[in-house]
Formats: sequence, structure tokens, C-alpha cells
Amino acid sequence: MLKLKDVTVRYETAEAVRGVSIEVPEGSVISVIGANGAGKSTILKAISGLVPLYSGEIEFSGQKINRMAVNQIVDLGVVQVPEGRRLFPYMSVMANIKLGAYLRRDKRGMMADMEEVFRLFPRLKERSNQKAGSLSGGEQQMLAIGRGLMARPKLLMMDEPSLGLAPVVIDLLADTIRTINQSGITVLLVEQNASLVTRVSQKCYVIEVGRVVLEGNVQELMADDSVRRAFLG
Repeated sequence: MLKLKDVTVRYETAEAVRGVSIEVPEGSVISVIGANGAGKSTILKAISGLVPLYSGEIEFSGQKINRMAVNQIVDLGVVQVPEGRRLFPYMSVMANIKLGAYLRRDKRGMMADMEEVFRLFPRLKERSNQKAGSLSGGEQQMLAIGRGLMARPKLLMMDEPSLGLAPVVIDLLADTIRTINQSGITVLLVEQNASLVTRVSQKCYVIEVGRVVLEGNVQELMADDSVRRAFLG
């Protein structure tokens, strides 16, 4: 479904990502892991069209997308849940959810998808008129994911979704990712939480200083103590 071929991204003269090649098969959950500053978030930004490529190509469903505008990429079904949630804190939960569907015009479909979001996250329905900034960290992550689902993604990219969450909430997050994937949505996960990665992913790529240094079966990689120490802490 998604292919990155020798992708390099530069910020002025500094290389944030160098020669990265990643494949995300349709229907899978694939993780990208690595330490802070390794280039993980830059990879997602490049896929979303938020930063230009210095070299390389990105394909989605056989179509080159690395020269497309952000809204065109979203319209194809590539949606990102950003690190830090990036909600509008003074707007209501409902208003934040509706923003996820800003490119859509099918009102009936939007209403049906909103009901699916509320079925997945009943807490959001209970707090639909509450300001997003007043939610707990776990509830805000639910809202960020729900907003992303309103764009009707084929590929949902999640950037550090466990950041700042309590272990019990991370358990719920793992269940949510599995449920989303089982509904037919492919997931690309950027994460540092070893437990979450192990529980939801089939394969992972290890990034160090902007390069892929290891890739393979997630269970095998996570069993390697050197991987856990060097890249996940």
C-alpha cells in the first residue's frame, strides 16, 4: 500500500532522514521505532506532504504522492494523528471531531462515521460539548484519533500516541489500534513504548540518526536487549 524508496529529507544543510526505504502492506500494522531525534516524525511529515523530499519517492497504492499537496494526500486516504494531539483546546469535543471531515461533503456518511467514533470512544460522546482542553490526556488522545478517523483513512499514521499516558490508558490504546486495524484500516505507528509496539505490530523498522539500521519481525527485534536499550530505553 505504502512504499518509501530511498527517501532523504534535509532541513537546510542538515539531513534529518537519509536513504530510508519502508514498505507498509495493506491491512498491516507496521511500527517505526527509535530514540528521540532519530527522524521518525520527519518520515511521517514527508509522507503527509508537510516537508519536501530532497531525494527519493513515496508511493501510495501505486501512485506517487511526494509532489502532491497535503489536502490531496489526505483525500487519497492518508491521514496522520500528530504527536502531541494538536487539538483546538478552546473548541468543543464535537467541533474538534468535525474538523477531521473538513474535506468531505457527504453529510450522511459523516454522520455515520461520527457514530462509529462514538461507538469506539463512548467517553467522547459523554463529553461532546466539553472543551477539548479540559479532557484528560487519555481522552485527548481518543479525540485526536477520532478526528483522524473522520477523514475516512485507508492508512492511519500515529505519531507517539502513548506519549504522556498512564500504563492502563496505553492498554486501552493498544486495544483501540487493534480494533481500528481489524476494521480494515492500515496503521503506521511511530512509537517508543516497547510494550505497545510488541502488542500491535507485525513488523518494525528501527531508525538511528535518520537511517534504517534494522527491520524485521517485531517479536524477534524486541527480544534483542541491544535494540531495547539503544532505541527504546
